Amino acid sequence: MVSARAVAERVTDPELPMLTLADLGVLREVSEEDGRVVVSITPTYTGCPAMDTMRDDLVHALSSAGYREVEVRTVLQPAWSSDWISDTGRRKLAEAGIAPPGAAPRRTGPVPLTLVPPAKRVECPRCGSADTHLVSEFGPTACKALRRCRACAETFEHVKEI
Repeated sequence: MVSARAVAERVTDPELPMLTLADLGVLREVSEEDGRVVVSITPTYTGCPAMDTMRDDLVHALSSAGYREVEVRTVLQPAWSSDWISDTGRRKLAEAGIAPPGAAPRRTGPVPLTLVPPAKRVECPRCGSADTHLVSEFGPTACKALRRCRACAETFEHVKEI
């Protein structure tokens, strides 16, 4: 029988099907004892609508692999960060035409308040140009923004830094 971890690591994200839950960094822990499997996952953000599908897909994959009892737990601490996306996941995003996130913001002390958001450098996943601009803060899912490249005129999605 294939290990429960190996089975869980092959389950894909419902909103970014080019990524596995392991690539995305939401798969936190997989333990198995006496035929019982416990999987821990972390949502990319509060209220992520894909969590139920992730849970169902994990249960289905593990049950199909012969595990009779499967429990999927949601772990909120520490909160997910886009820094948890693996290098392989970042490569897969770019290959699919989605700009991977840069480094997540790090702050200590008070959060500065400004009237405009800071400029963000996001490279076009198609041509590599950094001459891109924000079209919409929200793309097809809340964790992605919509951008346009000024060099090649293509519109593309960008996974937000969280």
